[in-house]
Amino acid sequence: MRFLIWGAGAIGGTIGAFLSRAGHDVTFVDVDAEHVAAIGRDGLRITGPIEELTARAPAFVPDGVEGEWERVVLATKAHHTEDALPDLLPHVAASGCVISAQNGLNELAIADAVGAARTVGAFLNFGADVVGPGVIHFGGRGAVVLGEIDGRITPRVRALRDAWADFDERAKVTENLWGYLWGKEAYGAMLFATALGNDAIADALAQPADRDVYVALAREVLAVAAARGVEPEAFDGFDPAAYLPEAEPGASEASLDALVAFNRRSAKTHSGIWRDLAVRKRPTEVDAQLGIVARLGAEAGVPTPLTDRLVELVHEVERGARGQGRDALEALAAAAAGEEPT
Repeated sequence: MRFLIWGAGAIGGTIGAFLSRAGHDVTFVDVDAEHVAAIGRDGLRITGPIEELTARAPAFVPDGVEGEWERVVLATKAHHTEDALPDLLPHVAASGCVISAQNGLNELAIADAVGAARTVGAFLNFGADVVGPGVIHFGGRGAVVLGEIDGRITPRVRALRDAWADFDERAKVTENLWGYLWGKEAYGAMLFATALGNDAIADALAQPADRDVYVALAREVLAVAAARGVEPEAFDGFDPAAYLPEAEPGASEASLDALVAFNRRSAKTHSGIWRDLAVRKRPTEVDAQLGIVARLGAEAGVPTPLTDRLVELVHEVERGARGQGRDALEALAAAAAGEEPT
């Protein structure tokens, strides 16, 4: 297959490198000129415990790419989606589609821009980080799921799944794409909470003192999903049913234990959120990933006070008004307990 991958970072770069090695025709686009230059000069190198490989494929900054593609993979950070779409759209063939390979609910914005019929969704839970120009560390495998946003199983999405099996042989198609995306939203809220501190994901999720906060966050997000008629899907240790008010005693503990085990198997110890805050010192995807949950919750009449407070705390860390550490986690726990902000 022929793919234009818009965003050659952790997600797009990793998928694209494996597809290129398998013989697919891959072209990368990225706004980071240094990263693009390194790919053009030395290839895109994937390193880490999963596999070592170097993929050689054309790479351009947005102004330098020409032509149209039937399959455009949008793999930017969620908060860059709306900025990327106007530059990307001229390169989508009239009969083509945009595949969202991102965190969040970006399929909503993509469908507004290109039409629902030209939008394909993907749920991805593998672990990777850009560690230097032209170099990505691939730390751990996770679920890879493709789906049409209307739930149909089409020849188009089956063909994409078959191609993406060259990245992960377990890649599958779902009739319930939104169930996976909303499940990741709930798990993602937990990851944003872990990024307030400095512990590895597994160590943070294992902390007994913080588990009530993780459960409360997941429950709040899942309540919004339920109000929208979505039935979330389980993946990689995350069991959405375990966080509901009617769950059996111990169910959330068991799911959190499974998430700890899943994350301990990965060489990617910290989330990309944590890296944005602690290493790259740049804004996170918090508004695009969790802010949209609060907005959709308000539309559905579902309050999201804990999610709102988490968004505030992440912004405080982003602008240097609060440090990462126990203090930030305790401020979130205070919100969960209904206490006044500190």
